[in-house]
Amino acid sequence: MNLIFTCGGTAGHINPALAVANMMRERDPKCNILFIGATGHMEEKLVPQAGYELKCLPGSGLSRKLTPAGLKQNAKAVKCVLDAVKACKKIFREFQPDVIIGTGGYASFPALYAGSSMGIPVCVHESNAVPGVTTKLASRLADRVLVCFEESKAMYPDPSKVEVVGMPVRREFIYGDREAARKELGFGDEPVVVSAFGSLGAKMMNQTMAELFRLEKEEGFPFRHIHATGSFGWEWMPGLVKEKGVDLSKTDRIEMVEYFYNMPTLMAAADVIISRAGASTCNEIGAAGLPCILIPSPNVTNNHQEKNARLLEARNGAVVVVEKDCTPEKLYGEIKALLSDPERRAEMGQNLRRMVTLDSAERICDIVEELAK
Repeated sequence: MNLIFTCGGTAGHINPALAVANMMRERDPKCNILFIGATGHMEEKLVPQAGYELKCLPGSGLSRKLTPAGLKQNAKAVKCVLDAVKACKKIFREFQPDVIIGTGGYASFPALYAGSSMGIPVCVHESNAVPGVTTKLASRLADRVLVCFEESKAMYPDPSKVEVVGMPVRREFIYGDREAARKELGFGDEPVVVSAFGSLGAKMMNQTMAELFRLEKEEGFPFRHIHATGSFGWEWMPGLVKEKGVDLSKTDRIEMVEYFYNMPTLMAAADVIISRAGASTCNEIGAAGLPCILIPSPNVTNNHQEKNARLLEARNGAVVVVEKDCTPEKLYGEIKALLSDPERRAEMGQNLRRMVTLDSAERICDIVEELAK
């Protein structure tokens, strides 16, 4: 079987595709898999690292602003789509895919459109309750639309081809071993906090983290803290942390990196995670059963991150702090409250696991195999 996965832009679009690709390869080791993404984005790092071939095409997102700059950007985006559709058709004639699977991001639309126009079965997965622009467009072309929530079915023009499958996560999140993960990372019995705010980073939250590091230093580093700055934050955050009086070269209690390439291992080892509330992230946290402090991004369509976070909070699986209220002092207090209450953390972990569709990747693979026939 020959499969093409198309996704890109952020890890939230890429990781679900990797989860399904890994499961397909387990089922059929001879399965040929090719990823298509956009040049200059996260897929250029994550996909090859996972062991898959990737072809990247130029891409540009649409602007919602009817300004001269916005119109110029949209003209560029249209040209990129037309060029990418042509390039995808050439790739498909050579690769001969049986199915094309899209998991989100504007980078995926040209491949989905090209595949549909060539009569190749097309499958789209939407991680959020409310479909994004790409999914709305692609759903009209797709043979099957896969969603995470029953409530989402009514949001598509043809509910008959919409199926609820949940969010696929890599098996490493589900079957993480705390003791083995801590041994691999060189951790002892100390409490461990992990924080990240997306593959690009979030300026305000990185600034909050820098101040949080200062508070941790003042109290003698009561826990080990590993933080991912994201690609933008990596450019300036090390300097800010130094300005706050925290010399990372003189302590092993705080570690700062650009991106977590070993997130399943870190989640297995951690006691608490602080993060955004994208659908992919929430499901990975749920699969790992890891108590969390969620700080939803205020800059997303339909405020879907806060809706995700509140769902976890309502089932006692998360602490939610909105960004405008997230002072370093408040965040530090929430961390200490969780770390001092192991029974609460254990209950949160159990509640989180109950919320996740653990066989989502298997369900999607069943559908892909059906489409391939």
